[in-house]
Amino acid sequence: MSLKDILTPFTAWKRVARTPVTVRDPFNDRPGADRYRGFHKNDVDTCIGCGTCESICENEAIDLVPFKDPVSGDSGLRPRIDYGRCCWCALCVDVCTTNSLTLSNEYTWVATDPEEYRYTPGVDKKSWDENEKGWKKPEGNYEFYDLNRVAMHHLHPEERSDSFIEMVTGYSKEQAMTEADRCVECGICIATCPAHMGIPEYIKAVRNDNMEEGMRVLYETNPLPEICGRICTHKCETVCSIGHKGDPLSIRWLKRYIADQIPSDKYKEILNTNNLEVNDKKVAIIGSGPSGLSAAHYLRLMGYQVTIFEQYAEAGGMMRYGIPEYRLPYDQLDKDINYILSLGVEIKYNTRIGDKITLADLGKKYDAVFAGTGLHLGRGTGIPGSDNEHVYYSTDLLRKITAGEKIEVADSVVVIGGGNVAMDITRSLARLQMKKYGRINIIATSLENEENMPADREEVVEAREEGAIIHPGWAPQSIEIENGVPIGLHVVKCNSLFDETGRFNPQCSMDIKEYWPGKMVVQSIGQGMDMTYLSDEFKENITFGPRGRVQTNEYFQTGVGWFFMGGDIIEGPDVIHGIANGHKAAVGIDRYIQDKLNSKQ
Repeated sequence: MSLKDILTPFTAWKRVARTPVTVRDPFNDRPGADRYRGFHKNDVDTCIGCGTCESICENEAIDLVPFKDPVSGDSGLRPRIDYGRCCWCALCVDVCTTNSLTLSNEYTWVATDPEEYRYTPGVDKKSWDENEKGWKKPEGNYEFYDLNRVAMHHLHPEERSDSFIEMVTGYSKEQAMTEADRCVECGICIATCPAHMGIPEYIKAVRNDNMEEGMRVLYETNPLPEICGRICTHKCETVCSIGHKGDPLSIRWLKRYIADQIPSDKYKEILNTNNLEVNDKKVAIIGSGPSGLSAAHYLRLMGYQVTIFEQYAEAGGMMRYGIPEYRLPYDQLDKDINYILSLGVEIKYNTRIGDKITLADLGKKYDAVFAGTGLHLGRGTGIPGSDNEHVYYSTDLLRKITAGEKIEVADSVVVIGGGNVAMDITRSLARLQMKKYGRINIIATSLENEENMPADREEVVEAREEGAIIHPGWAPQSIEIENGVPIGLHVVKCNSLFDETGRFNPQCSMDIKEYWPGKMVVQSIGQGMDMTYLSDEFKENITFGPRGRVQTNEYFQTGVGWFFMGGDIIEGPDVIHGIANGHKAAVGIDRYIQDKLNSKQ
């Protein structure tokens, strides 16, 4: 090696203080090809910040950075690109679940500050933002995940129209693993779930065929997986990121699959609950619905002695007495409940608080009380004829069906209401009609039009499949009574439900009328709460809000320190909100009791 070879590299130091210059070639400078992979663009209004682009980038050239406050279905984050790392492979574009991320065909960018080459497309404005040319994922060519969900097998309408056996049969192992493979693990679903379940984690467990791990993830935030896996309102699926391109993931059915695979006698071993500690503090719970059971479960894990007071002969609340068995079989309901009881939780059945035992009695005997009494009372329409003794509430009929009481179902029935409970009673009475008369003659009507019916779409579709007639967009006017019994319902066309301010103010065309014969009329326009266990003394110390709901703090504590309330009487109504309420209330009760103990020391 010569002396020149040794000294030559040091000559570069003479340029260390000079500003680098890029000179454009006016003759040879050319635009990129129409589908050239140049600098990134992002439609930030379409983007949901799911992070699939960040996950797939092997060069770690993409980071998610704050863009706006998160909302349901949108993390509030947006991808920032580091062109010191990017190799323009376009995998981020191809995997994008909303097709918001694309590449322009611009490849020339001159800057003296290296930090400028780290930017957030769509937020940091660039000259190529309006450039329509460049790389976009080819449509219909290939996908990184299947856009179509694995169908869940249902009994055919003719198989289920006269039977209360479960109509959904569940995934096989192959089906569950195939469906789990569609998950991109973005986690957008977690924020929307009221219980904030670890959805990507338990779906990953399905993909890995590790049911025990899946069960542990479920029970971190939800002690009723068999129940929720069947009747959860699955709002998480409405924001699923792959739902922007195809079918959302079957999150609810995958949860059910995990719970179905593990026998109940394995739960305590898997969840490590064989030897729970017990302290000397006692908590009373009023009601064994989803919020009460959830609170009992988590309080027992914390070591508390828990007693549930249930007014009916069996546990489950509206899950048992308001949801038909073809949707939620009692053995699966009991599987979840019995595990909670096996932890040492006690239930006193046929015990209504406010009768022989008062709320004040519980306050004296227990360190804290949680009430999750649900919405068991029916609400009436108030129209002429609705006070007839043969006009029923759906809640009463569903409870009688569960209890095995005989219902004299008529050969023609009209149900007023368009929510899930209305569909439940419509489909239940249709089954009883089929058993008794060999045919179905039942009509359900709602104020809401087809698009805005509050019932889950699948409930409406399945009701029609089973022979029920659904007439959305009609307002009940009067129930015609003849010889002391109803014979039909008069309705008029409902055009809109709310005025310009958003206030409930139905507008109807009174000249567009219909009459539907029905020897049995059922009102199902909502449920009410039974607060008779609250004496005037308690009501003076509790704040009531809209629609008579009790106001609580973030831990569902009322104005009476030791008294907590949750579930449908506070938020919802649905099972998953009740579960989330019960869990949070358990945390609040623990804080309350521990604070009292600490204050005495």
